[in-house]
Amino acid sequence: MMQKPRSRSTLCCPNVSHAITFVISTAALFAVNPTWAAWPEKPITIIVPFPAGGGTDVVIRSLQPLLSKELGQTIVVENRGGAGGTIGSAQVARAKADGYTALLATTSTHAVSVSIYPGLAYNPRKDFEYAGLIGVSPYVLAVTPELVSGLSEKTDIKSLVAAMKNRGKSYNLASVGVGTVSHLLGEQFSADFGLHLTHVPYRGATPAYTDLIGGQVDLMFDNPISMAAYSKVNKLIPVATTIPTSLLPNVTTFARQGVEGYTQTLWYGLAFPKNTPEGVVKRFNNALNTVLSSSTVKTELKLKGIEAKPGTPTEMTTIVDQDIRYWGKIAKSLEISLD
Repeated sequence: MMQKPRSRSTLCCPNVSHAITFVISTAALFAVNPTWAAWPEKPITIIVPFPAGGGTDVVIRSLQPLLSKELGQTIVVENRGGAGGTIGSAQVARAKADGYTALLATTSTHAVSVSIYPGLAYNPRKDFEYAGLIGVSPYVLAVTPELVSGLSEKTDIKSLVAAMKNRGKSYNLASVGVGTVSHLLGEQFSADFGLHLTHVPYRGATPAYTDLIGGQVDLMFDNPISMAAYSKVNKLIPVATTIPTSLLPNVTTFARQGVEGYTQTLWYGLAFPKNTPEGVVKRFNNALNTVLSSSTVKTELKLKGIEAKPGTPTEMTTIVDQDIRYWGKIAKSLEISLD
């Protein structure tokens, strides 16, 4: 009996099959608008809505070289600080949706701001296409050495608060900008412990640290990278963290010190203007996840107190929605709203 010939599919090697599947998937990605298949054809600008030198700025510069290599184009980083990151964010919301302008979004710019600024010039839910998270970082409460003078060498939250109340003084609370997580955590701390704190906002972390070290302000919540450096030379005293960080291994969390309600983190992510082609967003997400999976980048981010969080655009969108609700409740309870 003549043997029945095998079909072509059974003769095809697995590697070839995978290659064909990849080509088909990639083609489908750009099927809606084939002109995007060549993207990117020119440099991509990423707007950082805070001044150079701060924690948000150093995050994207850690990714910049490898992300540029992965996409085959130059990545240009531009700092557009002001108004708690909302000025730069609004600029990207209004930018052309061609895949060549992106935003380094944060919890402050896309979760806190919508509850703080009634006239916010953008809608975090409606004006952006989210490309994926970069990572998350804890918050640390740090104070000037003068504020803990006379206390034990190992200062904790409760002894700090008791000393501040006993002195009967008012204190200046620095933040990296109005309407940021740094701001709201400080206001929450003031309300929870009945302290007299005057909020002094800055246009980013760098000028805030200048005045904090100079003694013009007394305490501040911020992510740990800069605080760790100043702590090593005893210019600032970190008192508690929202979650553990390897940058400050000897500083315990608020929860470990018996203080509940301080487990917040700051996330960093990338976003494009609304209506940026889906194929562009997915390709950027793939490149971003590849970079974040690099052991070099993971290590570099960890040295900055950040845990890499590769994921999908949908996952980032979900986190934005969740945090808008969370920080909305906090802002309402503290009765914080800005014109």
